[in-house]
Amino acid sequence: MKPSSPIVYFASDFHLGIPDPETSLKREKLLVQWLDEIRTKATEIYLMGDLFDFWFEYTTVIPKGYTRLLGKIAEITDQGIPVYMFKGNHDLWAFDYLQHETGITLYRKPLIRRFGQKNFYLAHGDGLGPGDTGYKLLSKLFENKIAQFLFKWLHPDIGTRLGLFFSGKSRNAHIMREQKPHFKINMESEMLTVYCREILKTQPEIHYFIFGHRHYPINYPLNENSRLILLGDWISNFTYAVFDGNDIRLERFKPQKD
Repeated sequence: MKPSSPIVYFASDFHLGIPDPETSLKREKLLVQWLDEIRTKATEIYLMGDLFDFWFEYTTVIPKGYTRLLGKIAEITDQGIPVYMFKGNHDLWAFDYLQHETGITLYRKPLIRRFGQKNFYLAHGDGLGPGDTGYKLLSKLFENKIAQFLFKWLHPDIGTRLGLFFSGKSRNAHIMREQKPHFKINMESEMLTVYCREILKTQPEIHYFIFGHRHYPINYPLNENSRLILLGDWISNFTYAVFDGNDIRLERFKPQKD
């Protein structure tokens, strides 16, 4: 029996595939366990981007692995629970395979949804807000249809290695910055905070902004009516958000021990 009020789950930045197949498989199994636990309560599930560290669908070839996760998502959507995935900067080359095989619904651009009496602004978070000009230019290249067509002509083994190399460089740059002594995120100057405040000027009815990308689990007040939720990641935080029809909270997944 479905709950009378919406119970919506959000999680982001799993980066499956790194740093090696064995470690990635452990995280994949945790993700499958989490999905199994929430499926009896969830009315909708949102995977908010970077599910994979690199993903590219050739016409007849897809990346190896992830069978446990893809099977679990298909099982959940077959059960009638909608699962949505935002394409992040590491898996934006997901096309139609995931939709056809698992029943997942894909988004790339921000989406506004209403759950119960609350309005949600949903996006992965990359390329939003001021600055980050270099990435924004690179993103236009990655989303260019001609560039995607040309990349398809690379042998999958070569294309995948190239993709993992460049995604690793991007990720390592963020890790090095965050590991500097006394690093601390300043939420007032954070680019997604600035972005949300701009959105609120024209859409003050938004109650919650939900983003991944930044890898920090933060629930931050923008004003007395609106909050910014950064979902964290499943590399070191294993955090997610759940909306129970009245309020939203960040939680950390604690797997059940055998």
